[in-house]
Amino acid sequence: MASGDMQMLEGTIAWVNAAVAQLGIRDDMRDVIVEPWRELTVSIPVQMDNGTVRVFHGYRSQHNAARGPFKGGIRFHLAVDQSHTRALGMLMTFKSALVNIPFGGAKGGIQVDPRALSERELIELTRRYTRGINHVLGVSRDIPAPDLGTNSQTMAWIMDEYSALHGYTPGIVTGKPVELGGSEGRSESPGRGAAIVSRLAALDRGIGGESPSIIVQGYGQVGSSAARKFVEDGARVVAVSDVSGGLYNPKGVDIAALDKLLAEGGKFSDFKGEEKVSNDELLCLEADVLVPAAIEDVLTSDNAPNIKVKMVVEGANQPTTTAADAILTERGIPVVPDILANAGGVVVSYFEWAQNIQQFKWKLDRVYAELTSIMETAYRATQEYAMANSVTLRSAAYTLAIQRLHRAIELRGFLK
Repeated sequence: MASGDMQMLEGTIAWVNAAVAQLGIRDDMRDVIVEPWRELTVSIPVQMDNGTVRVFHGYRSQHNAARGPFKGGIRFHLAVDQSHTRALGMLMTFKSALVNIPFGGAKGGIQVDPRALSERELIELTRRYTRGINHVLGVSRDIPAPDLGTNSQTMAWIMDEYSALHGYTPGIVTGKPVELGGSEGRSESPGRGAAIVSRLAALDRGIGGESPSIIVQGYGQVGSSAARKFVEDGARVVAVSDVSGGLYNPKGVDIAALDKLLAEGGKFSDFKGEEKVSNDELLCLEADVLVPAAIEDVLTSDNAPNIKVKMVVEGANQPTTTAADAILTERGIPVVPDILANAGGVVVSYFEWAQNIQQFKWKLDRVYAELTSIMETAYRATQEYAMANSVTLRSAAYTLAIQRLHRAIELRGFLK
């Protein structure tokens, strides 16, 4: 990042401060909103396949549970640390409040490259991490989910380890395999939600007509499911990328063929017929909508002046730095913020949690219908607030979320 770009935690707090000022909230209440309720750091010794013992570091930041149990993913990534999980936990609190579901926010993770470990090592790492934090988890206390570097299989291991300690507890995690109580539609929900909101925002702004051109940066679980939903809705996905680079076709990348190639073990570089571009080049291609769906701090003050799209939709958590956000706003490029755009994951996690508690399975069409309803309602509220108060969508989203959180804190009698 450029020197003017804030780190993730600083940037999140800056947006919170702006919303607090907009609402006229007292300084002491602002501290209650910003500070995490509890944080945990654990050391995780794992015997590696070569016989040596390696100690990993794990974290869980429980930001706020005024509106419901802590909720947030588990991330396996080398960038994970206390500051990182604290910022992501805070974002989860605001995300849950904005879409108005009864959860607070949390985040956890282990500082590790999961690709460098064998399956046995990953299982042992996950189980030991679960044992280290199990006393702060609970179906009505804190419910983890998948995130970067983890998936439904990771959640199955967590559920099994927690159940071994506390009895069979499928509701302790969301994003599980469907066979173990997971919800239909959960895996594609973050990307699907982003595509739903993107379409509404584009229509409101007259961007792209019935077939807008889309760039998806990051073809993981979020980016790939967003791309499929965009195509389903008639958009043209003109560029996609993963860590190895990108593909570009102004007429539209064949997403179905790409998915088939990847499912068969192929790589992006094996895909024929599309122009190869770097990730940096992909961000600055011309299109209607850019969806950064990989990691944070992708759009910075360095590249924001060169962005050529008409709208940015944040599929990843905080992919736009505060400095880049200011540049895009100055240039008249609207940004649909992460706490709105990628909230589909926590929405369907809520559905899964409710199904586990009720021991009643929903059909996929109900999941999709309920997801669409909640995402559309959250977008409309955010858009209306932004228009009524002449502020950006990000400012509107944070203000609405913090307003709801602030009210819950007051009602529960924390501060008067």
